[in-house]
Amino acid sequence: MKIVLALCVILITLQAQTKQLLVVTTKEWSAPSGKLQRYELHETGWQKIGNKIDIKLGRNGLGWGIGLHELPKDAQIIKKEGDGKSPAGIFKLKHAFGYAPFHIAYPYKIYKETDHCVDDVNSKFYNKIVDSTQVDVDYKSKEHMKFPKDYYKYGIVVDHNHIGEVGAIKGAGSCIFIHIKDVPTAGCTVMSEEQIQTVLRWLDPEAEPLLIQGTEDVVQKLWKEIR
Repeated sequence: MKIVLALCVILITLQAQTKQLLVVTTKEWSAPSGKLQRYELHETGWQKIGNKIDIKLGRNGLGWGIGLHELPKDAQIIKKEGDGKSPAGIFKLKHAFGYAPFHIAYPYKIYKETDHCVDDVNSKFYNKIVDSTQVDVDYKSKEHMKFPKDYYKYGIVVDHNHIGEVGAIKGAGSCIFIHIKDVPTAGCTVMSEEQIQTVLRWLDPEAEPLLIQGTEDVVQKLWKEIR
């Protein structure tokens, strides 16, 4: 009951504060690709910004994730660790990140080879990004936040599977980002370097941007929680 009440309060707050949306839609739950459209809230309502962006998702499509939305009672496809699905729902965007300085308004962190995103469900750092030189490493599985490929040259952390004191639920999925890539992923939403740079420059921290992600019919229902 406390979690439900907290979500209601969060959604009421979002309706008052959110002025930027990244809306990702797919044709069906199993689709590994879709479209991203940016929106801004103006006095006349929500307005489209720029052209639609072709994106890739998890190689196995979508599954309901853990975010600011209420999980439908009839939900059949639920995201789990290692399922190759991107999370569907409404999610806050945490900080942006990259390999080198990038001067934007949105909070931005520079990661190095020793920074890891932990996807080991048995670790106390599960679904967290840590500096491996500064913690007592208890994990056997992780993602390097900087490596020779340019996939994480620019990215955004999606606040999936982490709400307040609840923290991360074991096995519900971890390390969800928006980043660079041109093929389906293990669960992230990806696009070209030029496209993500455009998104990063556009993001305004004062606009409290959110990601809405799902099939076309799901997105229509989710957007009503914002509007």
